[in-house]
Amino acid sequence: MARYEVILFDLDGTVIDSGGIILASMRHATRHVLGREYTDEELLATVGGPGLEAQMRALDPERVDELVNVYRAHNEPLHEELVCCAGMEGLLQRLHREGRRLGIVTAKRRSTVELAFEHVPLGHVFDTIVGGDETERHKPDPEPLLVAAERLGASPAETVYVGDSPFDIRAAKAAGMRSVAVTWGRIHDRSRLEHEHPDAIVDTVEELLAAI
Repeated sequence: MARYEVILFDLDGTVIDSGGIILASMRHATRHVLGREYTDEELLATVGGPGLEAQMRALDPERVDELVNVYRAHNEPLHEELVCCAGMEGLLQRLHREGRRLGIVTAKRRSTVELAFEHVPLGHVFDTIVGGDETERHKPDPEPLLVAAERLGASPAETVYVGDSPFDIRAAKAAGMRSVAVTWGRIHDRSRLEHEHPDAIVDTVEELLAAI
């Protein structure tokens, strides 16, 4: 059974069940600004990567600011509906009690992370949070993960990163950390995760506990 003393987590689709509100806001923004319909796969393809601006640039590089602003205006009120991914609250509380050092590494801005934790009150179990506005480079670049590990006084070799996107797996590998992919985020399908060859891929919280 694996046991890592330092465990970093992605936020969306890994800790909080936010795939639905992300998709709704992506669809709202593209309809409102671009007047176009996209498939779910097209809208979610870059979620979990280098951040909201990059996601919108992939859809229309000429209207990024407008897309971002409309997305945020629609998305932030939806945080009132947020819940934790099934089983994750108990797992995080257990890891916290065991004295493991926990961190969040996300493309979300720090203020949006704090908004999420107002409605899913788990912020207290994390020893550090690295938001998307705190580093120059973003996932799949390893910089955010390395910043989190440094804050926790950990080497990459003793750190595991848990996420639900291909970008999370690539970032962990680039950082020299163990990569664990979870399938419950419903933002990226399992085949995309398998294609990145994570060190482990898990379908349940029980399997995650065994992998970290």
